[in-house]
Amino acid sequence: MVKALKFPAVAGALFAALVATLPDAQAQAPSAFPSRPVRFIVPNAPGGVLDVVARTVGQKVSEAIGQPVLVENRAGAGGMIGTELAMKAPADGYTLLVADGAIYGINPALYAKLPYDVFRDFVPVTLAAAPPIYLVANAGTAIRSVQDLITLSKQTPIAYGSSGNGNGNHLAMELFKSLTGANLNHVPYKGSGSLSPALLAGDVSVGFIGLTAVLPHARAGKLRILGIASAQRSSLTPDIPTVAESGVPKFAIDISVGFLAPAATPREAVLRMSSEINKSLALSDVKQKFEAAGIRAVGTTPEQFGDTMRIEAQQLAAMVKAAGARVD
Repeated sequence: MVKALKFPAVAGALFAALVATLPDAQAQAPSAFPSRPVRFIVPNAPGGVLDVVARTVGQKVSEAIGQPVLVENRAGAGGMIGTELAMKAPADGYTLLVADGAIYGINPALYAKLPYDVFRDFVPVTLAAAPPIYLVANAGTAIRSVQDLITLSKQTPIAYGSSGNGNGNHLAMELFKSLTGANLNHVPYKGSGSLSPALLAGDVSVGFIGLTAVLPHARAGKLRILGIASAQRSSLTPDIPTVAESGVPKFAIDISVGFLAPAATPREAVLRMSSEINKSLALSDVKQKFEAAGIRAVGTTPEQFGDTMRIEAQQLAAMVKAAGARVD
């Protein structure tokens, strides 16, 4: 009588031996992205529009991905310090640069040599916001309109402030000067967070600044909004005329804010971060917070932001040339 072989036991022993010789599948599988903290580098001082966008979006993205989003302010050299830091970061999707037109449009036109080429060293992630800037005056001055500023400056030079050489509000005022012949002396500060107190204190009389910094003080009667720099009025402030409407017809400047990643960042990581950022921008409480700060939330594909960057860079470079702006 032949004994029956116990195939189940034999098969089980062979399978166990085979599995023991294979690599640990779980240990070898790549971790899901993102699996650790993400860093947003802001190349400006705290308190400005880029900082508001980074922190508002960062909080929501953190909640969505279950990982901290760390906002790192690296101000200096017109945004070049923070931009270079982001460029040198590992291209793994865990470091993004929060950039505006000053980074990819103004600086290349102002500086003969930069330590980076934005269109070579970065890839677009999404266009996050469209924050207009406003021409404002200290309410203690006699400047009540754009025309007042032009007329009074030709009688006595007027000091204007900016958030630093090469920033958008510096270029905006230099363009304004070239178009109007206004006699205005430049006083650069380290970021919008320093410009607003200087305007309130009367250290400078006028400046272009984001609504984030000016609106509470305008409502309190301490600052006076003269006009918006954009080509069209903003739905956020429909009663504020454009500078062009106010007697400077060729004046218009728009600067966007978006997220960039180092150039070699995997496409999958770029798309994931673009998706998460865009989801946060669509949230009603984010839109409300942006609007209260004078910022319009946008959200695009990487390709759409890339197109916007190229168009805006050309426009801003032309404005730098027209204004004859130079870094001191």
